[in-house]
Amino acid sequence: MQANFNQFLTLIRAQHMVEKALVKVGILFGGKSVEHEVSLLSAKNVMDALDLDRFELVPIFVDKAGRWLLVDSLDSLLEETESGGAVINHGQLVSFFPGGKGRLVHLSDMASSTYVDVVFPVLHGSCGEDGSIQGLLKLAGVPYVGSEIIGSAIGMDKDVSKRLLREAGIPVAPFYAFKRGDVIDCRKVLEELGLPVFVKPASLGSSVGVAKVEDVSGLQAAIDAAFKFDAKVLVEKFIEGREIECAVLGNDDPIASVVGEISSSHDFYSYEAKYVDKKAVKLTVPVNIDPTIADRVRALSVQSFHVLCCTGMARVDFFLSKDGSLLVNEINTIPGFTSMSMYPLLWQATGLVYRELISQLIELAMQRFAMNEELKTSF
Repeated sequence: MQANFNQFLTLIRAQHMVEKALVKVGILFGGKSVEHEVSLLSAKNVMDALDLDRFELVPIFVDKAGRWLLVDSLDSLLEETESGGAVINHGQLVSFFPGGKGRLVHLSDMASSTYVDVVFPVLHGSCGEDGSIQGLLKLAGVPYVGSEIIGSAIGMDKDVSKRLLREAGIPVAPFYAFKRGDVIDCRKVLEELGLPVFVKPASLGSSVGVAKVEDVSGLQAAIDAAFKFDAKVLVEKFIEGREIECAVLGNDDPIASVVGEISSSHDFYSYEAKYVDKKAVKLTVPVNIDPTIADRVRALSVQSFHVLCCTGMARVDFFLSKDGSLLVNEINTIPGFTSMSMYPLLWQATGLVYRELISQLIELAMQRFAMNEELKTSF
């Protein structure tokens, strides 16, 4: 694996040695999402890691009202999150437009604009990693980091992604999916899945709206609570096992990182455990497991990446049972970049430091965009 990894880095670096001008990178963060605050934490780490000898930083903040603003720094925004999501009145209101090739128009003065060469979306949750932003950036004609529209949309919807994985022969936990307005027979669901079960919004991350249900009476209440965050909800069989994660990087020929493990003193890996109570979580990178199982995790990660039409990056989460069997839990196409996030930690343990990881992701985005630009639009 190390030989392939080194070849990958050498190829990427060689293709960009001739570049002289700084590449303008628009870091897009915040968002109209319940994961807004997580995005701010991720964005700060990405900005701090950006190689300023190669790239020029252009911070673009999306507030909870959906406004896009050019800002000078992230520090003031982090200070304002306690007041309800950093809806600010400072910063230059901007917008991309179709065919603008990276031009951000200043809405206060339509004759003024700022250009970016590539966008790095550090947006978690709805309107950020579900294909929405990706579609806008595609129409605007600007390269962007991460999966394209279809991979983003599929990866965001746990119901659709699990069905596609299952169809491809990749093992997933048994589950039911319900849309708002469906008639739900809780007893029938539990007869098949047993107790406990997990209830989760189909298209959210960071464990927002997730509940572990351990008795029949609690299922409907958990479903109702999850529907407050999403129009589709999953009820999933509880799998007893270790939580294993692997990072994937690349486009057509992606590579997988070493394998890590997350353990939590909380009942499950909740939002609080991920981002609030740092003492509750133990991250083991790399994890000491049978090499054959580790190889299987990496192979399934790359296979899942392809099946779900991903590009650029993804983190694939697994359950590892005592008998050595693996189940794919989910895929995350814009994984966290906070100080407690597994994606950058996994690559660091593989040999790719944070700054170089960010550089590689930007370069992969520009490569993919250049390849797509060569496609014919006339017949």
